[in-house]
Amino acid sequence: MSQAGRPAVPPSIGDPGGPSTPSPIPEAQVQRVVRWDLDKTYLRTEFESFGKLLRTALQRAEQKVSYPGAPTLLQELRGQGGRICIISGSPRQMRRVLEQKLRLDGVDWDEFILKPNLSNLMRGRFRALRDQIGYKLPALLASRNALGRPLPEMLFGDDAEADAFIYSLFGDLLAGRIGEKALAPILEATDLYEDQRRMIAEQIAALERHDAVQRIFIHLERRSPPARFAPYGPRVVPVYNYFQASLVALADGVLPAASVLKVMISMIAHAGYGPAALANSFQDLLRRGYAEVGALTGLADAAEQYGSLFDLFRPARDILEAFVRRLSAAAEDRQVAPPQAREIDYLELLADTRRV
Repeated sequence: MSQAGRPAVPPSIGDPGGPSTPSPIPEAQVQRVVRWDLDKTYLRTEFESFGKLLRTALQRAEQKVSYPGAPTLLQELRGQGGRICIISGSPRQMRRVLEQKLRLDGVDWDEFILKPNLSNLMRGRFRALRDQIGYKLPALLASRNALGRPLPEMLFGDDAEADAFIYSLFGDLLAGRIGEKALAPILEATDLYEDQRRMIAEQIAALERHDAVQRIFIHLERRSPPARFAPYGPRVVPVYNYFQASLVALADGVLPAASVLKVMISMIAHAGYGPAALANSFQDLLRRGYAEVGALTGLADAAEQYGSLFDLFRPARDILEAFVRRLSAAAEDRQVAPPQAREIDYLELLADTRRV
């Protein structure tokens, strides 16, 4: 145990923070924890073949491409008191270039966890090279224990790996919905190394139980059908883009309408989004039960209040007005309820995750 009575972060788990962490948010301003994956969640990353993996590893910071709206959404979440934790399956050797990319995008962070793949390779732990559960779950638990405060959490991942599974399991462990007896067969099915299981057990033993994980956003990089994530319940929100994520954050009271407008503007100015794409994104959320037509009023009011935002990007005001007009009939659409909360069958979902 550490001096604070919590287990220390084992070096094989990850790489939390360090002297290069820039501008940590003042503790008094922290309102929630925002955990964000990098590959296929923040960065356009290709690693489906060895050649693509090598090209990705050799890219300079300025060559890496972030998804439209992702940097702005991270900035706005931090501006609303978000403590930013980057947790990525990228190897620690990429820390410098990844940090440089975030700085180029104007993104600050408070914790930066990378995977110890070189150590895994040198120790012959070949299963760990591709495994995410045995890496991310203990890292999340250790990071949570280090907080020492009952802060709410918002997590961002993608559909290329097991993020929905890992984040949901983390949230249910934290809330006390899954105990040691129920966890045992799940960990048995994951084929983890013994020290990974031991680290998970140690971190769980130190947890202060809070139902803290409020939202889990899954970026549909592979265009997985949103229904695939229905078994995880309404806490998990599959999104096609970060305008959708910002709208849900608005509905949850995490972001003001002005922040949603900033995400919109960045996507309009830098990624060529227009009224049709924005309207389709809104209507998709509406039909899945994650948005309300009333949000349009808030966006329109914010556009009037923060008109100076649009002066920098002249087409943006016209696009927003066209966007609102396009959705004038949205109120007539039948809004469905989001997936109902239910007990999650993690053993069944683990099998589904492995088929991805």
